[in-house]
Order: sequence, then C-alpha cells, then structure tokens
Amino acid sequence: MIRFLLSRLIQGIVVILAVITITFTLSEMVPGGAIRNERNVSAETKKAQEEYFGLDKPWITRLGLTIKHYATLDLPDSYHYKGRGVDEIIASGFPVSATVGLAGLLIALVIGVPLGAIAALRPDTFEDRGSTLAATLGICTPSMVLGPLIAMFFGLKLRWFNVAGWFDTSDWVLPALTLGIIYSAYIARLTRGSLRETLAQEFIRTARAKGAGEASVVFLHAMKLACLPVLNFLGPAAAGLLTGSFIVETVFQLPGLGQFFIAAATNGDHQLTIAISTFYAALIVGFNLLVDILQAALNPRIRLHA
Repeated sequence: MIRFLLSRLIQGIVVILAVITITFTLSEMVPGGAIRNERNVSAETKKAQEEYFGLDKPWITRLGLTIKHYATLDLPDSYHYKGRGVDEIIASGFPVSATVGLAGLLIALVIGVPLGAIAALRPDTFEDRGSTLAATLGICTPSMVLGPLIAMFFGLKLRWFNVAGWFDTSDWVLPALTLGIIYSAYIARLTRGSLRETLAQEFIRTARAKGAGEASVVFLHAMKLACLPVLNFLGPAAAGLLTGSFIVETVFQLPGLGQFFIAAATNGDHQLTIAISTFYAALIVGFNLLVDILQAALNPRIRLHA
C-alpha cells in the first residue's frame, strides 16, 4: 500500500512538472509578449516591468524560477491583475467553480447511473432504446447549445432562475444542470455497457443458481464491478467539473476559474495560465489516486501495488 502510494505520488509530481514545463513553453511561443498595456508606455517603464517580473532573464532561468515557485508554494503575481498573486485569484474563483461542479457531478450520477442500469436490466426494450437515445443526444449536444436552451426555458420563459451572473443562492442551478445533463449521458452509457457485461459473467450465474434474489444479484454483486468504469471516468471528469467548464461559465457569466483562464489567455497573463493549468493537473492526479484506492476497495482482485 505504501509502495503504491509513493509510486503514484512520484508519478503525479512528474506529471505536474511536465504540465508546468509544457505550459510555460507554449506561453513563450505566444506572440505579443507577456506585458500588454492598454496604452502606450515609455520604454523605461516597460523595461522596469520586465525586470520586476523577471522577463529580462534567459528562458531556461525563468523556467527554473517558475518550477521553484511551485515547489516552494511561493506562487508569483499575475501579469494582468496587478498586485494579486495567482493563488489569490484561484482561491477567489474556485469556490464558484466547485459549487457548480459538485452539484453538476451529483446531478450526473443521479441521472446517469439509474438510466444506464435500467437500460442494462431491460435489453432490447423500449426502456433500453429510450435510455440509449437520451444518452446519445446528451453526448452529441455541446454545452454551448444546451446551456442557452436551458437558460432560455428556465430563465427567460419560466423566470425561475437568473440567466447570468452570481448574485442569488440559486444561481448555481442552471449551469450545474447543464453540466449534469451532459456528463450523465456518458455515465449512463458506461453504466449500461459495464452492467450488461457484468451480468453475463460466471459468478452472477452462480449467485442466481444459489437462489439469490434479482435485487441482491444486481445491487450486491453486479453493481460493484459495473461501477469500476464509471469510477475511472469520474476521476478526470470530477477535476474538470471542479475547475469549471470554460464554456458553461462563459454562457452563464460566472466568476469562476473558467472565466479567469479565458481572461488570462486573452490578456497574455502567462503566470495565471500556468497556475490554473497546474491546479487542474494536480486535481486530476489527486482524483485518479482516489479512484485507484476506491477500485481496490470495490474489487478484491485489484491489488494496490506499484
């Protein structure tokens, strides 16, 4: 167990270092430079700004300083948001993204797992075809289409919720519903395929031959293994939901990480771009480790080893 955790921790650190290096390199290739002022400034002022942010140093030196910032958790300041550290900006946007993401994940599980289970338990029936069709529509409908449709119906037509902004306690509902519907489609497809495959295995037939009831066979035996592909999907999906869907946050004008990332890319704020990308990578590493541990708990045949 300890060996497994240490191995995953080292792999995670390597992944995060790779993300920092790749994001830093790509940011350096963006034309226009990191210092972008809204009005013309003197050459002396621009030079002073470059010296303050260390942009006058060689590329490899700046990369080493960037890695040192993250290794020591002494994160740099943003280029665009003067006087604000990138950690402060992430801390201000993450609660919004996390609220919407957690609600969206819960909606996806509540809709997707039962929908996939019904389709798997009643193959080639109306329920199966209807669930498959609904899941396919959810997968094929992009968030930039589904979001405005939900906002138009529940916000403009019924006037139940605000269509944009983060002002009321219910402003998380529409963006969470958008994300939940889309992700529930993937979960439904995974649950259906995995449960059907599990129900055809030998140990399920043995349990039925011993006189176990159908509910016991499904919920106590089959669902444990059928949930494994869903758990694999939920690792990176949860990280993506918690860091905010860029498109959904733009549609509903939410002050989450997605909006900050888009603003960083538009304004050439390389430090904030690297910080959000690194934060996203760290969440993926953490959730994938959690998924590995949960898989071992659900399936005794899986052993935690390096």
